[in-house]
Amino acid sequence: MAKAITTVMAALLILGLAACSGQSSSPQPPPTTVIDDLGREVRLEKPPAKIISLAPSNTEILFALGLGDRVVGVTEFCNYPPEIEDLKNQGKLAVIGGFANPDLEKIIALDPDLTLATGLHEKEVIPKLEERNLKVFALAPKSLDQLIEDFRKVGQLTGGEEAATRLIDQMRQRIQEVAEKVGGLKKRRVFYVTWHDPIWTAGSGTIANELIEKAGGINIFRDISDYKMVDLETVLARNPQVIIACTGHGESRDMPFVWAKEEPRLAATEARQNGRIYQIDADLITRAGPRVVEALEKLAYFIHPEVFAAQ
Repeated sequence: MAKAITTVMAALLILGLAACSGQSSSPQPPPTTVIDDLGREVRLEKPPAKIISLAPSNTEILFALGLGDRVVGVTEFCNYPPEIEDLKNQGKLAVIGGFANPDLEKIIALDPDLTLATGLHEKEVIPKLEERNLKVFALAPKSLDQLIEDFRKVGQLTGGEEAATRLIDQMRQRIQEVAEKVGGLKKRRVFYVTWHDPIWTAGSGTIANELIEKAGGINIFRDISDYKMVDLETVLARNPQVIIACTGHGESRDMPFVWAKEEPRLAATEARQNGRIYQIDADLITRAGPRVVEALEKLAYFIHPEVFAAQ
């Protein structure tokens, strides 16, 4: 009898150990706390299963990190990667309004575990969503390094650290390759046009300005900050060697490029005399997403085409 009891107890002990072993092999991940670009502490108890993006740049980051299957809502302006339009048309991806004016009721109805916002949403949208106990994380990078760090932050919040590390490594490698090509070359004066009537450009404190510098150029309006209007007389006085027009503004998407090529008063600039007028898709250079490295490569080619002639 004692032998039978001992056998039963041993079996129960083995089963108990197996059960404990099973539990320890798949523990619940600990809560994650990350500071967003507005200095806000955001805590998630577990990786989000449903994510909403309030900006095209955020959408591109999520899909680049392999999180597309968790995205349940995007803005009407989110158009990359290309499959997004198909997902919208099939009803698999909700459209939650515009970038500046998202439909809060639609967002609340989707009940996301995480909403990725921007600095534009700080004063009104974020507080209203948080009043409904929704988790909101803001991305508002001011530099290339901060943008790359944002990939890591999104990876931490979503449990996609490995994908974020791979993406960061790939981007840094491409950035380094550009730096090696243009590093020893004389910098060329660049006029970057975001709009032509009135004339708008990017100054210091913008990712566009940083990309121009990393591409081997000197932004002729680096002495101003952020995006501002400038006058044509100053452009002429600073005599750009390269003019790069940002295009993609609705029906008038090519107008800045056409203006740069045809404006009579620009004829005296070195850029026009040497046929150094280029255009770049606004989605590449103005969206703080993974494709900024493609913008960097294009800018480097525009500014120093001789280095890339073999390619």
